[in-house]
Amino acid sequence: MKNSGALVLGIETSCDETAVGIVRGRKLLANVISSSVDEHARFGGVVPEIASRAHLEAMPNVIAQALSDAKVSLKDIDAFAVTAGPGLIGALLVGTSSAAGLALALDKPLYGVNHLSAHIAVDSLNSDHKLDPAIALLVSGGHSSILQVNDLTSDVKTLGSTIDDAAGEAFDKIARILELGFPGGPAIDLEAKSGNPDAIEFPRGLTLARDLVDHKYDFSFSGLKTAVSRYLAKTPNYLQADVAASFQEAVVDVLLMKAIGAAIESGIETLIIAGGVAANSRLRELASERTAQAGIQLRIPPMDLCTDNGAMVAAIGSLAVAKGLKPSQIGFAADSSSGISKPIF
Repeated sequence: MKNSGALVLGIETSCDETAVGIVRGRKLLANVISSSVDEHARFGGVVPEIASRAHLEAMPNVIAQALSDAKVSLKDIDAFAVTAGPGLIGALLVGTSSAAGLALALDKPLYGVNHLSAHIAVDSLNSDHKLDPAIALLVSGGHSSILQVNDLTSDVKTLGSTIDDAAGEAFDKIARILELGFPGGPAIDLEAKSGNPDAIEFPRGLTLARDLVDHKYDFSFSGLKTAVSRYLAKTPNYLQADVAASFQEAVVDVLLMKAIGAAIESGIETLIIAGGVAANSRLRELASERTAQAGIQLRIPPMDLCTDNGAMVAAIGSLAVAKGLKPSQIGFAADSSSGISKPIF
């Protein structure tokens, strides 16, 4: 693994994590996260105003801790990177303002980066493997997409995405119905471990022959949520662990069915699974089994790099520097709904 390269500090504030990562080339030096998730739990979801204020309060300490962990100073940093979208606009602005201030004060280049691309880029850290081409399954609380990554910093094509709820959002909503708490992903994952994934046959959205004509690589989880709700209503003595396991199996099954199908059809032999839902233990287990059967190389980031973090932002910033890409203009606009076709702002 090459340890040389630019020293890049990345800032992530798209949702409820205030995160700063520092990398040198493809080597991770520091990854510090301050989460406000506990402040949102009683509301059953992230409250944008609370998230923004939490970012403002946490930012100075998180930056200081990351610099300390990496054993560097701000003057050592060669470039800054920051999530510019998509995400909560108020939260994004805290990050972009902080990064722009640092870049201006230190006269260093600044790269506004796409949050979705960053999730994939974290796969580059602490390794020397070839990054692209690859098929990427990006699954989180706000996104569920299948992407063809020809060049992570300039050429990413969306093959399919959710037409309603994201996979992580479905986990949160079912966890709320089952009174398992927020965030729902880890709660359902834990509950499902003692359940039978084959106990209940929940539907797999957009997998019928007629669906595949226009939605071959798209996802839909609204019907699954409805099916779970109806099952609970008509089954007063249901086993909660079986419901959790069967629901989880339905989500994981369709995610992998379509992602591996995309890899086979495209002839691309690498599948990257990224985003918060990539931390799900059943998804990781079944992905390992199915990709091995299909002869596809599977890459999934370590658990602590699946959810939102600063390391992923620094990682794509480092790739941009290494490729000689032009830095972003200071004062670029954050974009709450930015698509992945714009990896660098």
